[in-house]
Amino acid sequence: MKKAILATKVGMTQIFAESGELVPVTVLQAGPCVVTQVKTVENDGYDAVQVGFSDMREKLANKPEKGHFEKAGVSVKRYVREFRLENAAEYKVKDEIKADIFAAGDRVDATAVTKGKGFQGAVKRLGQHRGPMKHGSKFHRHQGSNGSATTPGRVFKGKGMPGHMGSVQRTIENLEVIKVDAENNLLLVKGSVPGPKKSLITIKETVKVSK
Repeated sequence: MKKAILATKVGMTQIFAESGELVPVTVLQAGPCVVTQVKTVENDGYDAVQVGFSDMREKLANKPEKGHFEKAGVSVKRYVREFRLENAAEYKVKDEIKADIFAAGDRVDATAVTKGKGFQGAVKRLGQHRGPMKHGSKFHRHQGSNGSATTPGRVFKGKGMPGHMGSVQRTIENLEVIKVDAENNLLLVKGSVPGPKKSLITIKETVKVSK
């Protein structure tokens, strides 16, 4: 992997391709990210680039964080992430990574935390079938039977039950970059991306696995 960036989700829209096809896209505010530390095999045991994204008020950071940013000579950042790039040695502290590292046609993986749905029943959470909706029925959206009689006399592990839904990290792979607005640091990616608006999205170059 040679390219990666942090972004926030602006929202979804649709654009027309040159062929006239209507393409749904997710708009991402990608960068600018600033390099806060370059890790090397000699000092840290591995090569990586640490980047900061989105300015934050200094009073909201603790002393270790402030010291880390002061040492790098950059403003306090809200998000700090690390990328193990193949070309990590090419970066220096205070270098900026902007949306123009990607181009239209590139393939990327988008990682984010999905929207939280709270506690949900089995119908919404797992797509289970509901019962009859007539007035005489007392079984509408209840889950129904969960176990059998004396044998085995228990509910098997892994049984789909009501519970917490959403708010988990998910990655959508092999998304196509439709357009790059380098001036405004915007990426237009085909299809949907996990997470609500303004959430943090990690964009990485899709790594082709040779068979």
